[in-house]
Amino acid sequence: MIGTFFNTGMIIIGSIIGSFLKKGIKTSYQTVVYDSMGLAAMGLGILAIVKNIPSSEYPVLFIVSLVIGGLIGTVLDFDKQFNNITNKYSKSNLGQGLSTAIVLFCLGSLSILGPVNSALHADNTYLFTNATLDLVTSIVLASTFGLGIIFSGLVLFLWQGSIFLLAKQAAFLLTNELVTEISIIGGFLILTTGLSLLNIKDFKTLNYLPALGIPIIWFIVNHFVHLW
Repeated sequence: MIGTFFNTGMIIIGSIIGSFLKKGIKTSYQTVVYDSMGLAAMGLGILAIVKNIPSSEYPVLFIVSLVIGGLIGTVLDFDKQFNNITNKYSKSNLGQGLSTAIVLFCLGSLSILGPVNSALHADNTYLFTNATLDLVTSIVLASTFGLGIIFSGLVLFLWQGSIFLLAKQAAFLLTNELVTEISIIGGFLILTTGLSLLNIKDFKTLNYLPALGIPIIWFIVNHFVHLW
């Protein structure tokens, strides 16, 4: 898991650097950075969607996943619970910053494919590339939202670590088809983050996170149905 450790380390370093930069950035400049992150998130989300939808073998699965996952997340209200926790320790809008960081760091294709490649082929190229991107992103985010962005590194470590262990123990499950479906949903979640940052639509993106689990359930059921 050297790639995941490296990726996490880059986020920690970037967050520390960004937190120092925050003190010297005027409010007007922070607004520009904020809007830039929104535009970048929208672009990355659209890219992931356009790139992966043509490869999908189940073109309706991402719709069903977003609907069911969104309903589950709304009932449990992950967004509210997350913001209540962050508001206890910060008077700023750290909650939005952290949710943005978590979505950007964890739901990109490199962050999903990286641990799989590392586990199955001992190849950390994707993770090293992702770490470089996350270093820059964490600097920008921390310069706007503060040092609290560093906690997104822990979430990334748990996320990539889980994928790594799953790939080691259940390689049959993490097929290209499943990664494609998760990447499509991830693209939509990144897009909603961008729309929220730009104040176009206040999406509660964290409430849609359960959507990522629906394709996994579908592929597990489909796998065992074919075995029978």
